[in-house]
Amino acid sequence: MILGILAATLVVGLTGVIIAVLLSVAGEKFKVETDERETAVRDALPGNNCGGCGFPGCDGLAAAIVKGEASVSGCPVGGEAVAAVIAGIMGTEAGTGTRLRAVVHCAGTCDKAVTQYEYVGPKSCGLAQNNPNNGAKACSYGCTGFGDCKAACPFDAIEIVDGIAVIRKEKCKACGRCVAACPKHLIELIPYDAERVVLCSSKEKGVEVKKACQTGCIGCGLCARNCPEDAITVEDNVARIDYDKCTDCGACKEKCPVKIIL
Repeated sequence: MILGILAATLVVGLTGVIIAVLLSVAGEKFKVETDERETAVRDALPGNNCGGCGFPGCDGLAAAIVKGEASVSGCPVGGEAVAAVIAGIMGTEAGTGTRLRAVVHCAGTCDKAVTQYEYVGPKSCGLAQNNPNNGAKACSYGCTGFGDCKAACPFDAIEIVDGIAVIRKEKCKACGRCVAACPKHLIELIPYDAERVVLCSSKEKGVEVKKACQTGCIGCGLCARNCPEDAITVEDNVARIDYDKCTDCGACKEKCPVKIIL
């Protein structure tokens, strides 16, 4: 009996040793070599894994930077400070990237936007799109105000104020999650220091806009005609600013009859 137990124990032990040796050999033979720079770059990144860089988290961005598939300044959260550290790791120049922030192209607060009916259902902007007119507001392009963008923001940079989303400039890291979360595509990333923003996205004609909201863009084109840099165009009945041309002179704001340009 005892000899049988000892024999079984010995066999199990030897089997374990053999398996361990085989796994060790296989691990050495098939291991994937990791560039030390990739680990260093990953450690330099902030670790938010927000996806704002366009890659699957900080690990994905670190791998892309080392492969030359992404810029050393590819992290919108880390900004210039992190870019400088990564540039040192990669032995390159960080360059000067444009700092961005998110804005909501809507000013249809509760006192300005007309409400067509009382919404009953889950407080979700995405789900509200299944209701008539994409929600209770008469403007089908207006901010629903249920905060899908707020829930998506990892930096607590968004508040729902008087029925619309408001982004706190100083907290925004331009990660882009709110842009992806908004079902009406009202949120855009613009240069951080840009002073002019068109707070409307309605594509309706002026008469219909005024019926739905007191403060909507009527597409009159006065802003575009008076811009000395040709930085504004009216497309689909709504003014749009080309920030590569805009000098923040303020002419558009002064000429806008509905004061929809911030």
